[in-house]
Amino acid sequence: MTKNRISYAISATITALFACLLPAACVNRNDSPDYDTVAYEPEYATGFTIMCDADSISGIMIKNPWQGADSVSMSYRVEKPAERIVAMSSTFVAMLESLGATDRVVGVSGLDFITSEALLRRGDEVADVGYDTGVDYEKIVMLNPDIVLLYGVNGPSVIEAKLKELDIPYIYIGDYLEESPLAKAEWVVAIGEIIGKREEAAALFDNIADRYNSLKDRFSSIAGKPKVMINAPYGDSWWMPSTSNYMSQLIADAGGDYIYRENTGNSSKNIDIEEAYMLMSGADIWINPGQAKSKAQVAAMTPRFTDTRPFLTDKVYNNNLKGSANGGNDFYESGVMHPDVILQDLVKVFHPDSLPGYSPVYYRQLQ
Repeated sequence: MTKNRISYAISATITALFACLLPAACVNRNDSPDYDTVAYEPEYATGFTIMCDADSISGIMIKNPWQGADSVSMSYRVEKPAERIVAMSSTFVAMLESLGATDRVVGVSGLDFITSEALLRRGDEVADVGYDTGVDYEKIVMLNPDIVLLYGVNGPSVIEAKLKELDIPYIYIGDYLEESPLAKAEWVVAIGEIIGKREEAAALFDNIADRYNSLKDRFSSIAGKPKVMINAPYGDSWWMPSTSNYMSQLIADAGGDYIYRENTGNSSKNIDIEEAYMLMSGADIWINPGQAKSKAQVAAMTPRFTDTRPFLTDKVYNNNLKGSANGGNDFYESGVMHPDVILQDLVKVFHPDSLPGYSPVYYRQLQ
């Protein structure tokens, strides 16, 4: 990363009145103080730490909050719990909902694709502020948010500069950059800091991690692991995640054998349809085939793959059991907050005789 890019992503800090021992946060930018005490050190997440300074004032320290970031750091200092929040990602909504705080969300990006019933019940109280270059800054100003929750993709968010100009507080939440399912979910503690519920968020996450690790201990080393193929074609290509990817880890932890071991890097690899067909022919189970909700839709999308074992034995499963009327998929919303539930689903998919009485929450068997 160039020095210019680093200076562009320089720290935004926050003034605070609450002690570090009190879980609270809302952000304002100011000169960065010296933090010398760790208030919360994540066990799984790598992108944030909560610190305190000599006056026991807390701040959220953010590291490399977008893809390709190198030595980019930001600090956010506590002022008061945020009561009015604009969330630019649906995963942020899910984390707030898990803490009973959807009533604090006044704006979102892409309201039609949100699946949270708690949020949607509030109707006109929640505004859609748009996304990317179509963000309605006038609407954001009218919402008078205490904070805007951002994410960056290959650089700073396209709206960061305008938020600075408008003097609207913001913070980057980098959950999507984490590879580990539990690391993604642990960002709920950073959200908890923002709304004054750090201790509650930490306890919530500990329970999720305990349930996840208990299932992992039972099934990750189980005998008779099915070979698992993943995804669907995109044009003439098929993207296969690395063995360290979020989904690859879920497959392994649920007692599955991810069939594509060649990609040991840190990003997905593009393979051709012929190689994908050979992999599918050796698979027992096929998961996450695009947006398909039936085998007929899979057949229409990939007619060549209808003679493979997963298709012929009705072992095709998709993660779109829960969604919005407009195509939003709750797997990518609340699922990020509940990796323990996703793991239960996959255990049931891979080992149908396990977990008696359990019905999957996110996964459906395609008929």
